[in-house]
Amino acid sequence: MRKHSSDSISPSPAPAFKGDFSTVKTLLPYLWEYRGRVLLALTFLVLAKLANVAVPLVLKAIVDTLGQTNALLALPVLLLLGYGALRLATTMFGELRDMVFAKVTQRAIRRVALQVFGHLHGMSLRFHLERQTGGVSRDIERGTRAIDSLMRFMLFSIVPTILEIALVAGILLVKYDIWFTIVTVGTLITYITLTISVTEWRTKFRRTMNEMDSKANTRAIDSLINYETVKYFGNEAFETRRYDENLQKWEKASVS
Repeated sequence: MRKHSSDSISPSPAPAFKGDFSTVKTLLPYLWEYRGRVLLALTFLVLAKLANVAVPLVLKAIVDTLGQTNALLALPVLLLLGYGALRLATTMFGELRDMVFAKVTQRAIRRVALQVFGHLHGMSLRFHLERQTGGVSRDIERGTRAIDSLMRFMLFSIVPTILEIALVAGILLVKYDIWFTIVTVGTLITYITLTISVTEWRTKFRRTMNEMDSKANTRAIDSLINYETVKYFGNEAFETRRYDENLQKWEKASVS
């Protein structure tokens, strides 16, 4: 049966940057709905990063104090307690952040899944007669799982990384020669640029891999749903070959 473009559930390909920005923009209303939780999670995030950056500074103070022959015992003990508290705070604030933000991501996943489910029921009969159940179900599963990763990456990877870079650069600038800051920031900029360029390059392989995975799942589910017909005509080997064709393409894209 022919495929009709009017029944396609995915939009036409867009430029990578525009597509990524559009995806993030789509998720912003879910963040705004729980803006109190988001702000509290970001607060815990900042506290965790501050504690993490302070850990080596306190460790330096402990080592310097223990190196003094006339150092009082109380001072190293207080510093050791402070060091332990900072290490604990780094983990504790990270766990509190995840606990507060969990409802935001799970509610977003639920609402997007319901929206897609309702959209599928609104598709024409022609679309459903093409029996794309396997591929659609895999796309829904992959998409809802990606929402959690995208929201956490956006709030808990990009923002804290920028904050931590700024804090470390400030400490290096105050305590050491300016060249330490220049070399560190320059290295990070080079690393970020290289990472983004390589990620954009490998995205086409990931898209092909996902497409072949969906097609393989579509053929598998279609064949199993029509098990009686396959068995009646003795087409088990033919169905296996069709399924393996997509798996071979998926394997090639995955290796690439």
